[in-house]
Amino acid sequence: MNQTQTRLPTDTWIRATCSEYIQTLEDPSYEKAKVYYHKGRLRIEMSPIGNDHASDHTVIITAVAFFAATKNIELNGKDNCTYRKTGYQATQPDVSYYIGESADVIPWGTSFIDLDIYPPPTLVIEVANTSFADDIGEKRLLYEAVKITEYWIVDVQNVEIIAFAVADGGSRKINQSQVLPGLDISVLEEALQRTPQTNETQVYTWLLQQFQS
Repeated sequence: MNQTQTRLPTDTWIRATCSEYIQTLEDPSYEKAKVYYHKGRLRIEMSPIGNDHASDHTVIITAVAFFAATKNIELNGKDNCTYRKTGYQATQPDVSYYIGESADVIPWGTSFIDLDIYPPPTLVIEVANTSFADDIGEKRLLYEAVKITEYWIVDVQNVEIIAFAVADGGSRKINQSQVLPGLDISVLEEALQRTPQTNETQVYTWLLQQFQS
């Protein structure tokens, strides 16, 4: 791979060293990009974020926060946070959470989260509009390797959430969250289905009714 002064291809995986990944992160040209690194390959995502992606992103963050508050579950969320394990993996998921006993494990003032020092997030969420095939493929393998506990993919185009429990180097599809006990994935999907039809405040009111029942 050439130095990052040469424009790199985006939305695809290319061969790269860990040092080249670091150069990419530090290059101002990619300041607004999401950058992933896995098994000697680099992916840069610079796709513009449209209305549907942005709305689903907002709704899913709010839904998780409401559920946790209603059920008194401790968590700390991260929006587009960088996680890095030296020489191996690096990722910038759309949304991630530390939940329960690990909720407060990351000290305030931490820049990127060094996975050589801190544990991986409990839950990772990718909001997929144009990137679904990669989110369910290569990124899923990346999150299995990072050893998160649960992984959700919000499929914007099909208004669907595919959730996986991650363990023992693999993952399996689930219909109810294991890290947010009692949260049915179908409730979140219905919230997303309601979003194009009504104001988000009404969606959140409906969600609170579901969570409090």
